[in-house]
Amino acid sequence: MFEFNHIKITWLGHASFRIEKEITIYIDPFQLKPHQPKADLVLVTHDHYDHCSETDIKAISKEDTIIIGPEKAMKKLSGNTKIIKPGETIKIKGITVKAVHSYNINKPFHPKGAGVGFIITIDGTKIYHAGDTDLIPEMDVITADIALLPIGGTYTMNALEAAEAANKIKPIVAIPMHYGKIVGTKEDAVLFSRKAECEVKILEPE
Repeated sequence: MFEFNHIKITWLGHASFRIEKEITIYIDPFQLKPHQPKADLVLVTHDHYDHCSETDIKAISKEDTIIIGPEKAMKKLSGNTKIIKPGETIKIKGITVKAVHSYNINKPFHPKGAGVGFIITIDGTKIYHAGDTDLIPEMDVITADIALLPIGGTYTMNALEAAEAANKIKPIVAIPMHYGKIVGTKEDAVLFSRKAECEVKILEPE
């Protein structure tokens, strides 16, 4: 767990995070350990099974949990869902959620427009979850205090590309993700930390 401006950021493995400050937010919950705190808000980046897990979302949901994500993902889920597209912003439960582009350039796995990344603003602090993405031109205009970046390669950026992304975005802290379960290793995270020019926190999954 990493704390920044009284916001707790917990890596739950793969691309899954829990963010806590007054409310509890999950991003891409997948293969969660039991007895997790219930979610006020769940953000889903795209419809692939390792990001849009109905079983995990049901396990952390309560009656008033709100689920936000792109259309294909929301069609797979029940509950209080809200569709968001790149460029759109939703203000909800005292925070701001902005969807940004997240896609592959030379790979077939994540076409442009099908998935999103999120910029979550909590009391002025911006947290960017990139989703499953390559190094894309849209990152040139993204600003964030915390950047959660995929580094595993194959389906997303590799460690060197993710470091280049971090150097464009210039967050205060970058946290590597999308490694250790399906693709990518701890060594990739270490390489990312060496090449990124910002502070890097390599978290252990909880």
